[in-house]
Amino acid sequence: MKLTLEGIKKDRDAFLAAGYRLPAFDYSQVAENTKKRPVWIHFGAGNIFKAFQANVLQTLLNEGVMDTGLIAAEGYDYEIIEKSSRPHDNLSILATLKADNTVEKTVVGSIMRSYVLDSKNQAEFSALKRIFSSPSLQMASFTITEKGYSLTDAKGRLLSAVSEDFASGPQTPDSYLGKVVSLLYARYLNGKLPIAMVSMDNCSHNGDKLYAAVTAYADAWCDKGLAEAGFSAYVRNPLSVSFPWTMIDKITPRPDARVEALLKEDGLEELDPVVTSKNTYIAPFVNAEECEYLVIEDSFPNGRPPLDKGGIIFTDRETVDKVEKMKVCTCLNPLHTTLAIFGCLLGYTLISQEMKNPLLKKLVEQIGYKEGLPVVVDPGIIEPKAFIDEVVNVRIPNPFLPDTPQRIATDTSQKLAIRFGETIKAYEKNPSLDTADLKYIPLVFAGWLRYLMGVDDQGSPFALSPDPLLESVTPYVSGFSLGQAQPDLSALDGLLANEKIFGVDLTANGMDGLVKKYFSEMLKGPGAVNNVLEKYVQ
Repeated sequence: MKLTLEGIKKDRDAFLAAGYRLPAFDYSQVAENTKKRPVWIHFGAGNIFKAFQANVLQTLLNEGVMDTGLIAAEGYDYEIIEKSSRPHDNLSILATLKADNTVEKTVVGSIMRSYVLDSKNQAEFSALKRIFSSPSLQMASFTITEKGYSLTDAKGRLLSAVSEDFASGPQTPDSYLGKVVSLLYARYLNGKLPIAMVSMDNCSHNGDKLYAAVTAYADAWCDKGLAEAGFSAYVRNPLSVSFPWTMIDKITPRPDARVEALLKEDGLEELDPVVTSKNTYIAPFVNAEECEYLVIEDSFPNGRPPLDKGGIIFTDRETVDKVEKMKVCTCLNPLHTTLAIFGCLLGYTLISQEMKNPLLKKLVEQIGYKEGLPVVVDPGIIEPKAFIDEVVNVRIPNPFLPDTPQRIATDTSQKLAIRFGETIKAYEKNPSLDTADLKYIPLVFAGWLRYLMGVDDQGSPFALSPDPLLESVTPYVSGFSLGQAQPDLSALDGLLANEKIFGVDLTANGMDGLVKKYFSEMLKGPGAVNNVLEKYVQ
Protein backbone atom coordinates (compact mmCIF):
# COMPACT_ATOMS: atom_id res chain seq x y z
CA MET A 1 0.00 0.00 0.00
CA LYS A 2 1.24 3.47 -0.85
CA LEU A 3 0.27 6.77 0.73
CA THR A 4 -0.79 8.57 -2.47
CA LEU A 5 -4.13 9.47 -3.98
CA GLU A 6 -3.74 6.64 -6.44
CA GLY A 7 -2.63 4.32 -3.64
CA ILE A 8 -5.63 4.85 -1.38
CA LYS A 9 -7.92 4.50 -4.39
CA LYS A 10 -6.26 1.35 -5.71
CA ASP A 11 -5.83 -0.32 -2.31
CA ARG A 12 -8.89 1.08 -0.58
CA ASP A 13 -10.05 -2.32 0.66
CA ALA A 14 -6.60 -3.11 2.06
CA PHE A 15 -6.46 0.22 3.91
CA LEU A 16 -9.92 -0.36 5.38
CA ALA A 17 -9.10 -3.93 6.33
CA ALA A 18 -6.02 -2.67 8.18
CA GLY A 19 -8.22 -0.32 10.19
CA TYR A 20 -7.49 3.01 8.49
CA ARG A 21 -10.03 5.80 8.34
CA LEU A 22 -9.99 7.24 4.82
CA PRO A 23 -11.19 10.59 3.46
CA ALA A 24 -14.93 10.25 2.80
CA PHE A 25 -15.45 13.31 0.60
CA ASP A 26 -15.26 13.96 -3.14
CA TYR A 27 -11.58 14.85 -3.37
CA SER A 28 -11.62 16.19 -6.93
CA GLN A 29 -14.64 18.40 -6.22
CA VAL A 30 -13.11 19.78 -3.00
CA ALA A 31 -9.84 20.41 -4.83
CA GLU A 32 -11.69 22.33 -7.55
CA ASN A 33 -13.66 24.34 -4.98
CA THR A 34 -10.47 25.19 -3.12
CA LYS A 35 -8.81 26.41 -6.29
CA LYS A 36 -11.77 28.61 -7.23
CA ARG A 37 -12.50 30.04 -3.78
CA PRO A 38 -9.77 29.40 -1.22
CA VAL A 39 -10.83 29.92 2.38
CA TRP A 40 -7.91 28.84 4.57
CA ILE A 41 -4.15 28.85 4.03
CA HIS A 42 -1.72 27.64 6.67
CA PHE A 43 1.98 28.43 7.06
CA GLY A 44 4.18 25.85 8.76
CA ALA A 45 2.91 22.43 7.72
CA GLY A 46 4.45 20.54 10.62
CA ASN A 47 3.31 17.76 12.91
CA ILE A 48 0.76 19.56 15.06
CA PHE A 49 -0.91 21.08 12.00
CA LYS A 50 -1.26 17.69 10.33
CA ALA A 51 -2.41 16.00 13.54
CA PHE A 52 -4.88 18.66 14.63
CA GLN A 53 -6.08 21.41 12.30
CA ALA A 54 -5.92 19.33 9.11
CA ASN A 55 -7.75 16.46 10.80
CA VAL A 56 -10.48 18.76 12.13
CA LEU A 57 -11.06 20.08 8.62
CA GLN A 58 -11.16 16.55 7.23
CA THR A 59 -13.94 15.71 9.68
CA LEU A 60 -15.90 18.74 8.46
CA LEU A 61 -15.32 17.75 4.83
CA ASN A 62 -16.46 14.19 5.56
CA GLU A 63 -19.63 15.52 7.20
CA GLY A 64 -20.35 17.96 4.36
CA VAL A 65 -20.04 20.95 6.68
CA MET A 66 -17.32 22.41 4.45
CA ASP A 67 -16.59 21.98 0.76
CA THR A 68 -13.16 23.61 0.49
CA GLY A 69 -9.88 22.22 1.78
CA LEU A 70 -6.62 23.53 3.11
CA ILE A 71 -3.69 25.13 1.36
CA ALA A 72 -0.34 24.59 3.07
CA ALA A 73 2.81 26.67 2.66
CA GLU A 74 6.30 26.44 4.12
CA GLY A 75 8.62 29.42 4.19
CA TYR A 76 11.63 28.15 6.12
CA ASP A 77 12.45 24.61 5.05
CA TYR A 78 11.23 24.07 1.50
CA GLU A 79 12.23 20.40 1.58
CA ILE A 80 9.30 19.69 3.92
CA ILE A 81 7.05 20.33 0.94
CA GLU A 82 9.34 18.97 -1.76
CA LYS A 83 10.45 15.74 -0.06
CA SER A 84 7.57 14.87 2.26
CA SER A 85 4.28 16.52 1.29
CA ARG A 86 4.27 16.36 -2.50
CA PRO A 87 5.59 12.80 -2.92
CA HIS A 88 2.50 11.68 -0.96
CA ASP A 89 0.06 14.03 -2.73
CA ASN A 90 -0.14 16.06 0.51
CA LEU A 91 -1.63 13.08 2.35
CA SER A 92 -0.43 12.10 5.79
CA ILE A 93 -1.23 9.43 8.33
CA LEU A 94 -2.34 10.42 11.81
CA ALA A 95 -1.63 7.76 14.41
CA THR A 96 -3.65 8.74 17.47
CA LEU A 97 -2.01 7.08 20.47
CA LYS A 98 -4.65 6.45 23.09
CA ALA A 99 -4.13 5.95 26.79
CA ASP A 100 -5.63 2.45 26.57
CA ASN A 101 -2.64 1.49 24.40
CA THR A 102 -4.63 1.35 21.16
CA VAL A 103 -3.89 3.24 17.96
CA GLU A 104 -6.43 4.98 15.75
CA LYS A 105 -5.11 5.35 12.19
CA THR A 106 -6.40 8.06 9.86
CA VAL A 107 -5.33 9.04 6.36
CA VAL A 108 -5.67 12.82 6.42
CA GLY A 109 -6.37 14.28 2.99
CA SER A 110 -7.75 17.74 3.66
CA ILE A 111 -4.69 19.55 2.23
CA MET A 112 -5.44 20.20 -1.43
CA ARG A 113 -2.28 22.08 -2.43
CA SER A 114 1.12 22.79 -0.92
CA TYR A 115 3.58 25.54 -1.78
CA VAL A 116 7.06 26.67 -0.96
CA LEU A 117 6.99 30.27 0.22
CA ASP A 118 9.96 31.41 -1.86
CA SER A 119 9.87 34.85 -3.42
CA LYS A 120 12.57 33.81 -5.86
CA ASN A 121 10.40 31.00 -7.20
CA GLN A 122 8.19 32.98 -9.54
CA ALA A 123 5.65 30.25 -10.17
CA GLU A 124 5.12 29.39 -6.51
CA PHE A 125 5.12 32.97 -5.23
CA SER A 126 2.75 34.15 -7.95
CA ALA A 127 0.36 31.33 -7.10
CA LEU A 128 0.43 32.33 -3.44
CA LYS A 129 -0.21 35.96 -4.38
CA ARG A 130 -3.25 34.87 -6.38
CA ILE A 131 -4.54 32.96 -3.36
CA PHE A 132 -4.01 35.98 -1.13
CA SER A 133 -5.78 38.20 -3.65
CA SER A 134 -8.90 36.04 -3.57
CA PRO A 135 -11.94 37.69 -1.91
CA SER A 136 -12.99 34.30 -0.50
CA LEU A 137 -9.86 33.88 1.66
CA GLN A 138 -10.89 34.21 5.29
CA MET A 139 -7.90 33.05 7.28
CA ALA A 140 -4.14 32.65 7.13
CA SER A 141 -2.94 30.61 10.10
CA PHE A 142 0.54 29.87 11.40
CA THR A 143 2.48 27.24 13.34
CA ILE A 144 6.02 28.53 12.78
CA THR A 145 7.16 28.36 16.46
CA GLU A 146 7.55 31.37 18.74
CA LYS A 147 10.99 32.06 17.28
CA GLY A 148 9.40 32.54 13.88
CA TYR A 149 7.89 35.86 14.94
CA SER A 150 11.13 37.36 16.18
CA LEU A 151 12.74 40.05 14.05
CA THR A 152 15.77 40.57 16.29
CA ASP A 153 18.61 38.53 17.74
CA ALA A 154 19.36 38.01 21.44
CA LYS A 155 20.96 41.45 21.63
CA GLY A 156 17.96 43.21 20.11
CA ARG A 157 19.54 43.79 16.72
CA LEU A 158 17.50 43.29 13.57
CA LEU A 159 18.22 39.98 11.91
CA SER A 160 20.15 40.52 8.70
CA ALA A 161 17.40 39.09 6.46
CA VAL A 162 14.81 41.31 8.17
CA SER A 163 16.99 44.40 7.84
CA GLU A 164 17.53 43.70 4.16
CA ASP A 165 13.80 43.19 3.61
CA PHE A 166 12.97 46.44 5.40
CA ALA A 167 15.29 48.22 2.98
CA SER A 168 14.34 46.44 -0.24
CA GLY A 169 10.56 46.27 0.00
CA PRO A 170 7.84 43.72 -0.79
CA GLN A 171 8.98 42.51 -4.21
CA THR A 172 11.37 39.68 -3.33
CA PRO A 173 11.72 39.47 0.47
CA ASP A 174 13.85 36.72 1.96
CA SER A 175 12.74 36.49 5.61
CA TYR A 176 9.79 34.25 6.48
CA LEU A 177 7.45 36.98 7.68
CA GLY A 178 8.72 39.38 5.04
CA LYS A 179 7.37 36.96 2.45
CA VAL A 180 4.07 36.65 4.33
CA VAL A 181 3.66 40.44 4.54
CA SER A 182 4.43 40.67 0.84
CA LEU A 183 1.47 38.36 0.20
CA LEU A 184 -0.66 40.51 2.50
CA TYR A 185 0.39 43.55 0.49
CA ALA A 186 -0.87 41.81 -2.65
CA ARG A 187 -4.23 41.43 -0.88
CA TYR A 188 -4.18 45.12 -0.02
CA LEU A 189 -3.49 46.08 -3.63
CA ASN A 190 -6.40 43.90 -4.77
CA GLY A 191 -8.99 46.00 -2.97
CA LYS A 192 -7.91 46.16 0.65
CA LEU A 193 -9.63 42.82 1.21
CA PRO A 194 -10.20 41.74 4.84
CA ILE A 195 -8.54 38.70 6.41
CA ALA A 196 -7.71 37.14 9.78
CA MET A 197 -4.02 36.40 10.43
CA VAL A 198 -4.19 33.67 13.05
CA SER A 199 -1.15 32.49 14.98
CA MET A 200 -1.76 29.03 16.38
CA ASP A 201 1.65 28.68 17.98
CA ASN A 202 1.99 27.63 21.58
CA CYS A 203 3.05 30.98 23.02
CA SER A 204 1.42 33.67 25.10
CA HIS A 205 -0.57 36.36 23.27
CA ASN A 206 0.57 34.91 19.97
CA GLY A 207 -1.63 37.24 17.94
CA ASP A 208 0.23 40.23 19.32
CA LYS A 209 3.56 38.72 18.30
CA LEU A 210 2.34 38.28 14.73
CA TYR A 211 0.80 41.78 14.73
CA ALA A 212 4.05 43.37 15.91
CA ALA A 213 6.03 41.65 13.17
CA VAL A 214 3.57 42.43 10.37
CA THR A 215 3.22 46.09 11.32
CA ALA A 216 7.00 46.46 11.55
CA TYR A 217 7.37 45.41 7.92
CA ALA A 218 4.44 47.55 6.79
CA ASP A 219 5.78 50.62 8.59
CA ALA A 220 9.29 50.16 7.21
CA TRP A 221 8.04 49.79 3.65
CA CYS A 222 5.60 52.69 3.89
CA ASP A 223 8.18 54.98 5.53
CA LYS A 224 10.60 54.32 2.69
CA GLY A 225 7.97 54.71 -0.02
CA LEU A 226 8.33 51.05 -0.96
CA ALA A 227 4.62 50.35 -0.35
CA GLU A 228 1.55 52.51 -0.70
CA ALA A 229 1.05 54.79 2.28
CA GLY A 230 -2.27 53.21 3.21
CA PHE A 231 -0.82 49.73 3.72
CA SER A 232 0.28 50.48 7.27
CA ALA A 233 -3.19 51.70 8.23
CA TYR A 234 -4.72 48.63 6.55
CA VAL A 235 -2.82 46.12 8.70
CA ARG A 236 -3.62 48.16 11.82
CA ASN A 237 -7.35 48.22 11.20
CA PRO A 238 -8.98 45.17 12.85
CA LEU A 239 -11.92 45.52 10.46
CA SER A 240 -9.46 44.82 7.64
CA VAL A 241 -6.78 42.64 9.20
CA SER A 242 -7.23 40.95 12.56
CA PHE A 243 -4.68 39.12 14.70
CA PRO A 244 -6.69 36.91 17.07
CA TRP A 245 -5.17 35.35 20.16
CA THR A 246 -5.34 31.58 20.37
CA MET A 247 -4.52 28.79 22.80
CA ILE A 248 -3.53 25.44 21.36
CA ASP A 249 -2.85 22.23 23.26
CA LYS A 250 -2.06 18.83 21.79
CA ILE A 251 1.00 16.74 22.51
CA THR A 252 2.54 15.81 19.16
CA PRO A 253 6.00 14.31 19.61
CA ARG A 254 8.50 13.67 16.86
CA PRO A 255 7.44 10.75 14.59
CA ASP A 256 8.36 7.60 16.48
CA ALA A 257 10.11 4.52 15.08
CA ARG A 258 7.66 2.22 16.87
CA VAL A 259 4.75 3.85 15.08
CA GLU A 260 6.60 3.65 11.78
CA ALA A 261 7.14 -0.07 12.35
CA LEU A 262 3.46 -0.57 13.17
CA LEU A 263 2.39 1.15 9.93
CA LYS A 264 4.88 -0.87 7.88
CA GLU A 265 3.46 -4.06 9.37
CA ASP A 266 0.13 -3.00 7.85
CA GLY A 267 1.79 -3.08 4.44
CA LEU A 268 2.48 0.61 3.94
CA GLU A 269 5.50 1.44 1.81
CA GLU A 270 7.80 4.45 1.51
CA LEU A 271 7.23 5.76 5.03
CA ASP A 272 10.86 6.52 5.80
CA PRO A 273 11.34 9.82 7.63
CA VAL A 274 13.25 12.60 5.89
CA VAL A 275 15.97 14.69 7.52
CA THR A 276 16.27 17.84 5.44
CA SER A 277 19.41 19.85 4.82
CA LYS A 278 18.16 22.19 7.56
CA ASN A 279 17.93 19.23 9.97
CA THR A 280 14.16 19.12 10.02
CA TYR A 281 12.96 15.62 10.88
CA ILE A 282 9.69 14.93 9.13
CA ALA A 283 7.77 11.85 8.12
CA PRO A 284 4.60 11.12 6.14
CA PHE A 285 2.98 10.13 9.42
CA VAL A 286 2.46 11.92 12.73
CA ASN A 287 1.82 10.43 16.15
CA ALA A 288 -0.19 12.37 18.68
CA GLU A 289 -2.31 12.07 21.79
CA GLU A 290 -6.08 11.97 21.59
CA CYS A 291 -6.75 15.08 23.71
CA GLU A 292 -6.75 18.42 21.91
CA TYR A 293 -7.81 21.99 22.56
CA LEU A 294 -7.84 25.02 20.29
CA VAL A 295 -9.45 28.20 21.59
CA ILE A 296 -9.57 31.17 19.20
CA GLU A 297 -10.56 34.79 19.69
CA ASP A 298 -13.59 35.31 17.47
CA SER A 299 -12.24 38.17 15.37
CA PHE A 300 -12.62 37.42 11.67
CA PRO A 301 -13.32 40.44 9.44
CA ASN A 302 -14.07 38.30 6.36
CA GLY A 303 -16.07 35.61 8.15
CA ARG A 304 -14.61 32.32 9.28
CA PRO A 305 -14.84 28.60 8.57
CA PRO A 306 -17.31 26.76 10.85
CA LEU A 307 -14.50 25.09 12.80
CA ASP A 308 -16.60 25.20 15.96
CA LYS A 309 -18.51 22.26 14.48
CA GLY A 310 -15.24 20.34 14.66
CA GLY A 311 -14.62 21.06 18.34
CA ILE A 312 -12.62 24.28 18.07
CA ILE A 313 -13.82 26.92 20.52
CA PHE A 314 -14.39 30.55 19.50
CA THR A 315 -14.68 33.11 22.27
CA ASP A 316 -13.56 36.60 23.32
CA ARG A 317 -9.97 37.70 23.88
CA GLU A 318 -10.25 37.81 27.66
CA THR A 319 -11.38 34.19 27.79
CA VAL A 320 -8.58 33.07 25.47
CA ASP A 321 -6.15 34.78 27.81
CA LYS A 322 -7.62 33.00 30.83
CA VAL A 323 -7.46 29.61 29.13
CA GLU A 324 -3.89 30.21 28.07
CA LYS A 325 -2.84 31.22 31.58
CA MET A 326 -4.69 28.27 33.07
CA LYS A 327 -2.77 25.87 30.83
CA VAL A 328 0.65 27.52 30.70
CA CYS A 329 0.89 28.79 34.28
CA THR A 330 -0.84 26.01 36.19
CA CYS A 331 -2.48 23.01 34.65
CA LEU A 332 -0.07 21.55 32.08
CA ASN A 333 3.13 23.34 31.17
CA PRO A 334 4.57 23.61 34.72
CA LEU A 335 3.98 19.89 35.21
CA HIS A 336 5.69 19.10 31.91
CA THR A 337 8.71 21.26 32.76
CA THR A 338 8.99 19.66 36.19
CA LEU A 339 9.09 16.21 34.62
CA ALA A 340 11.53 17.38 31.96
CA ILE A 341 14.07 18.64 34.49
CA PHE A 342 13.92 15.71 36.87
CA GLY A 343 13.53 13.21 34.06
CA CYS A 344 16.86 14.29 32.59
CA LEU A 345 18.51 14.12 36.01
CA LEU A 346 17.11 10.70 36.85
CA GLY A 347 17.83 9.11 33.49
CA TYR A 348 14.33 8.81 32.07
CA THR A 349 13.73 8.84 28.32
CA LEU A 350 9.92 8.83 28.36
CA ILE A 351 7.61 11.21 30.21
CA SER A 352 5.06 8.44 30.67
CA GLN A 353 7.61 6.31 32.52
CA GLU A 354 8.21 9.15 34.97
CA MET A 355 4.60 9.03 36.03
CA LYS A 356 5.20 5.49 37.32
CA ASN A 357 7.61 6.98 39.85
CA PRO A 358 5.42 7.84 42.87
CA LEU A 359 7.74 10.69 43.90
CA LEU A 360 7.55 12.41 40.52
CA LYS A 361 3.83 11.81 40.23
CA LYS A 362 3.29 13.30 43.69
CA LEU A 363 5.55 16.25 42.85
CA VAL A 364 3.56 17.29 39.77
CA GLU A 365 0.31 16.79 41.66
CA GLN A 366 1.51 19.09 44.44
CA ILE A 367 2.64 21.74 41.96
CA GLY A 368 -0.64 21.59 40.07
CA TYR A 369 -3.28 21.01 42.73
CA LYS A 370 -1.69 22.44 45.88
CA GLU A 371 0.40 25.37 44.64
CA GLY A 372 -1.18 26.26 41.30
CA LEU A 373 -4.93 25.83 41.68
CA PRO A 374 -5.33 28.38 44.51
CA VAL A 375 -4.38 31.19 42.10
CA VAL A 376 -5.61 29.86 38.75
CA VAL A 377 -8.18 31.97 36.93
CA ASP A 378 -11.17 29.89 35.87
CA PRO A 379 -11.84 30.71 32.19
CA GLY A 380 -15.38 29.42 32.42
CA ILE A 381 -15.25 27.28 29.28
CA ILE A 382 -12.78 24.69 30.63
CA GLU A 383 -12.76 23.73 34.33
CA PRO A 384 -9.19 23.94 35.69
CA LYS A 385 -9.33 21.01 38.11
CA ALA A 386 -10.85 18.78 35.45
CA PHE A 387 -8.10 19.87 33.06
CA ILE A 388 -5.39 18.91 35.58
CA ASP A 389 -7.18 15.63 36.29
CA GLU A 390 -6.99 14.78 32.60
CA VAL A 391 -3.34 15.82 32.38
CA VAL A 392 -2.23 13.84 35.42
CA ASN A 393 -4.39 10.75 34.98
CA VAL A 394 -4.70 10.39 31.20
CA ARG A 395 -2.40 12.55 29.12
CA ILE A 396 1.05 12.48 30.71
CA PRO A 397 0.89 8.80 31.79
CA ASN A 398 -0.16 7.70 28.28
CA PRO A 399 2.18 4.70 27.89
CA PHE A 400 2.14 4.83 24.11
CA LEU A 401 3.00 8.51 23.70
CA PRO A 402 6.72 8.71 22.83
CA ASP A 403 7.41 12.10 24.40
CA THR A 404 10.74 12.64 26.11
CA PRO A 405 11.96 14.84 28.97
CA GLN A 406 14.88 15.81 26.75
CA ARG A 407 12.53 17.34 24.15
CA ILE A 408 10.47 19.18 26.72
CA ALA A 409 13.61 20.50 28.46
CA THR A 410 14.42 22.52 25.33
CA ASP A 411 14.49 26.29 26.02
CA THR A 412 13.72 25.88 29.72
CA SER A 413 15.25 29.28 30.52
CA GLN A 414 12.52 30.81 28.38
CA LYS A 415 9.74 28.94 30.17
CA LEU A 416 10.35 29.29 33.91
CA ALA A 417 9.07 32.86 34.21
CA ILE A 418 5.69 32.01 32.72
CA ARG A 419 5.26 28.49 34.02
CA PHE A 420 6.22 29.26 37.62
CA GLY A 421 6.90 32.97 38.00
CA GLU A 422 3.30 33.92 37.34
CA THR A 423 2.13 31.70 40.20
CA ILE A 424 4.65 33.35 42.54
CA LYS A 425 3.43 36.80 41.47
CA ALA A 426 -0.17 35.77 42.10
CA TYR A 427 0.76 34.67 45.64
CA GLU A 428 2.49 38.01 46.21
CA LYS A 429 -0.62 39.91 45.13
CA ASN A 430 -3.04 37.86 47.23
CA PRO A 431 -3.11 38.99 50.89
CA SER A 432 -4.50 35.63 51.99
CA LEU A 433 -1.58 33.69 50.50
CA ASP A 434 2.09 33.57 51.43
CA THR A 435 4.98 32.75 49.07
CA ALA A 436 6.66 31.06 52.04
CA ASP A 437 4.09 28.28 51.60
CA LEU A 438 5.51 27.48 48.17
CA LYS A 439 7.78 24.48 48.67
CA TYR A 440 7.65 22.62 45.38
CA ILE A 441 8.20 25.41 42.84
CA PRO A 442 11.52 26.27 44.55
CA LEU A 443 12.35 22.56 44.33
CA VAL A 444 11.91 22.72 40.56
CA PHE A 445 14.17 25.79 40.39
CA ALA A 446 16.81 23.95 42.38
CA GLY A 447 16.41 20.97 40.08
CA TRP A 448 17.01 23.21 37.06
CA LEU A 449 20.23 24.55 38.62
CA ARG A 450 21.33 20.97 39.22
CA TYR A 451 20.32 20.08 35.64
CA LEU A 452 22.53 22.89 34.28
CA MET A 453 25.56 21.03 35.61
CA GLY A 454 25.00 18.43 32.88
CA VAL A 455 25.58 15.54 35.30
CA ASP A 456 22.82 13.10 36.13
CA ASP A 457 21.97 11.70 39.55
CA GLN A 458 24.39 8.83 39.07
CA GLY A 459 27.24 11.19 38.35
CA SER A 460 27.34 10.59 34.58
CA PRO A 461 27.46 13.49 32.12
CA PHE A 462 24.51 14.11 29.78
CA ALA A 463 23.85 16.58 26.98
CA LEU A 464 21.80 19.62 27.90
CA SER A 465 18.84 20.27 25.63
CA PRO A 466 19.09 23.31 23.31
CA ASP A 467 18.48 26.61 25.07
CA PRO A 468 19.43 30.13 23.90
CA LEU A 469 20.77 31.10 27.34
CA LEU A 470 22.95 28.07 28.08
CA GLU A 471 26.16 30.01 27.53
CA SER A 472 25.12 32.68 30.01
CA VAL A 473 23.55 30.50 32.73
CA THR A 474 25.83 27.47 32.92
CA PRO A 475 28.79 29.50 34.27
CA TYR A 476 26.78 30.08 37.47
CA VAL A 477 27.00 26.36 38.27
CA SER A 478 30.40 25.63 36.74
CA GLY A 479 32.11 25.78 40.14
CA PHE A 480 29.95 23.08 41.70
CA SER A 481 30.55 19.33 41.72
CA LEU A 482 29.04 16.28 43.36
CA GLY A 483 30.35 15.57 46.85
CA GLN A 484 31.64 19.12 47.21
CA ALA A 485 32.04 20.16 50.86
CA GLN A 486 30.50 23.51 51.85
CA PRO A 487 29.92 24.95 48.36
CA ASP A 488 29.78 28.73 48.04
CA LEU A 489 26.12 29.16 47.19
CA SER A 490 26.49 32.92 46.82
CA ALA A 491 27.74 32.14 43.30
CA LEU A 492 24.08 31.57 42.41
CA ASP A 493 22.86 35.01 43.50
CA GLY A 494 23.23 36.72 40.16
CA LEU A 495 21.19 34.03 38.44
CA LEU A 496 18.51 33.80 41.15
CA ALA A 497 18.00 37.56 40.93
CA ASN A 498 17.25 37.39 37.20
CA GLU A 499 13.59 38.33 36.80
CA LYS A 500 13.63 37.56 33.08
CA ILE A 501 14.37 33.93 33.84
CA PHE A 502 12.31 33.33 36.98
CA GLY A 503 9.66 36.01 36.54
CA VAL A 504 10.60 37.47 39.92
CA ASP A 505 13.77 38.33 41.80
CA LEU A 506 14.15 35.32 44.06
CA THR A 507 16.78 37.09 46.18
CA ALA A 508 14.35 39.94 46.84
CA ASN A 509 11.37 37.82 47.86
CA GLY A 510 13.43 35.46 49.98
CA MET A 511 12.78 32.34 47.98
CA ASP A 512 16.46 32.05 47.09
CA GLY A 513 17.25 30.55 50.50
CA LEU A 514 15.03 27.53 49.95
CA VAL A 515 16.28 27.07 46.39
CA LYS A 516 19.88 27.08 47.63
CA LYS A 517 19.03 24.64 50.41
CA TYR A 518 17.52 22.15 47.99
CA PHE A 519 20.37 22.64 45.52
CA SER A 520 23.08 22.12 48.09
CA GLU A 521 21.46 18.86 49.20
CA MET A 522 21.33 17.71 45.57
CA LEU A 523 25.14 18.09 45.44
CA LYS A 524 25.91 15.60 48.20
CA GLY A 525 26.77 12.83 45.77
CA PRO A 526 25.27 10.20 43.46
CA GLY A 527 21.62 9.58 44.34
CA ALA A 528 21.27 12.94 46.08
CA VAL A 529 18.54 14.22 43.73
CA ASN A 530 16.39 11.18 44.44
CA ASN A 531 17.13 11.55 48.16
CA VAL A 532 15.91 15.16 48.09
CA LEU A 533 12.70 14.10 46.41
CA GLU A 534 12.15 11.37 49.01
CA LYS A 535 12.80 13.85 51.81
CA TYR A 536 10.61 16.75 50.66
CA VAL A 537 7.88 15.45 48.37
CA GLN A 538 5.00 14.59 50.66
